[in-house]
Amino acid sequence: MSADGKKTLVFIPLPTTSHLVSAVGTAKLLADRDDRLSITILIMTRTPDTKISSYTTKSPHPRINFLYLQEREAIASGSLGDKNWALSLAESHKCVARDVVVEMMESQKGRLAGIVIDMFCTPMIDVANELGAPAYIYFSSGSAFLGLLFHLQSLRYDHGKNMKEYEDSDVKISVQTYVNPVPAKLWPGKVFDNETGFLESARRFRETRGIIVNTFLEFEPHAISSLSADDRIPPVYPVGPMIQGGRFQGDQVTEIATALENSGVRFLWSLRKPSPKESVEFPGEYENLEQELPEGFLRNTTGIGKVIGWAPQMAVLSHPAVGGFVSHCGWNSTLESVWCGVPVAAWPLFAEQHVNAFQLLKEFEMAVEIKIDYRKESGVIVAAGTIESAIRQLMDPENKIRLKVKELHDKSRAALVEGGSSYNFLGRLLENVMDNAH
Repeated sequence: MSADGKKTLVFIPLPTTSHLVSAVGTAKLLADRDDRLSITILIMTRTPDTKISSYTTKSPHPRINFLYLQEREAIASGSLGDKNWALSLAESHKCVARDVVVEMMESQKGRLAGIVIDMFCTPMIDVANELGAPAYIYFSSGSAFLGLLFHLQSLRYDHGKNMKEYEDSDVKISVQTYVNPVPAKLWPGKVFDNETGFLESARRFRETRGIIVNTFLEFEPHAISSLSADDRIPPVYPVGPMIQGGRFQGDQVTEIATALENSGVRFLWSLRKPSPKESVEFPGEYENLEQELPEGFLRNTTGIGKVIGWAPQMAVLSHPAVGGFVSHCGWNSTLESVWCGVPVAAWPLFAEQHVNAFQLLKEFEMAVEIKIDYRKESGVIVAAGTIESAIRQLMDPENKIRLKVKELHDKSRAALVEGGSSYNFLGRLLENVMDNAH
C-alpha cells in the first residue's frame, strides 16, 4: 500500500471504561471494514477510572493503537470533584492533543481522515478546526436523548429561555424525537445549571461533520428519522449496539432487601459501596456485606438469592436463568438488556437515566416502573412494597413486555450483521470519513 493510501482517524474518548469500551468497539468495526484506515485513540490523563490502563495495554486490532497524552501542568484546570471535570479535562489537553496529532501525521506521511470526539469533550472540536480536519461526535447515549439536548439547547440559546424556570416544575414539552411530551422533572439535572456547560456542549455538536450514536434504527426509528429530517443537525450514524460489561446506600438498601425477601423470587444482587458525594470516583466494594444488610437477611434468603459485589453484567444478563433486571437505565445497561432479551424494572438515579426510563416505559412499553422520578440526592426512600410490586410484575411470565424485549433482542443482533441497519450506517460513516480525508 502506498503512503498516499493511508488515512488515520483519531478518537478522543472520555477516559472512563464505559465511554472507552464503546468507542473502541466502533473503532474496531471501522478498521475491520477498510484496510486503508488506521485508528489512534488518544487517552487523556488525570482520570478517576483506574481500569483504563489495564484495558489499553493490548490493542484490539493491528491498525488500532493507544497513545497517552501527558497533560501539561501549566494549563491544567479543574479537579476531579468539579462538576465540569470532563470539559476541564478536555480543555487542558487541547494543546498537547494538537501537537501529538501533528507529529503523528508528519511521521506517518499519511492523511488525517478526522477526529472523533466524545460527547463530553467538545473543547477538542477546536483541535479539529485548527488542523482543518472533520470533527465527529461520539454520542454514547441514545438518539431520543440527543434530540432532547438539541431541543433544550435551542430553548436556551435561540429563544432565551431561563432553564431554571423548568426545574421542579410539572411542565411537559413536545420534543421531536419522542412520541410523548417529556416531563421536565425527568430531564438531567445538569440542564438547569448554566455553569455546567452541558447545553453549550450540545450547541457545539452542530459544528461537526456527523454524530455517531450508540443505538440502532429498529430500537429508535422515530428518534432517528426525526434527527435525520432536521437540516440543522449534522448527519446521524446509529451504529450500535456497542455493549460492555447507580448505587444505593443506608435505609434504601434495607427497603430493597425487604422487598426481595418478601417477593420470594430468586435473585442476584450486586451491592457496591457508593462513591463519595459530589465525586466522580467510581464505586468500591464493601468489606463486610452482612453489616450493610438487615439482620438475618442473608440467612433467610439462603438458597434463594445471593448478594455480591462487582459483577460482569453482560455475563449475568446472558445467562438463561435470568428473567428480569432491576436497572438504573443507564444507556449501556439499556442496550445490554435489549441485547440479552431481559426485561427491565426501571429505577433511574441521575443523569439521563430518567428520560431513558421514560422511553422504555412510555415509548416502547418494554419495562415496569419502580420509581421513574427518583433522585438519589433527594433523600426519598422508596418503600419495600413498591419495589416488591414491581419485581412481581417484572417476573410475571405472562407480562407483555417479554414479547417486546424478545423482538428487540432479535433485531439488535440483525442490525450488526452484513446488510443490517447499523452495518449499513457504519458503511455510510466510513465513506464520509474516507472521502473527506485531506
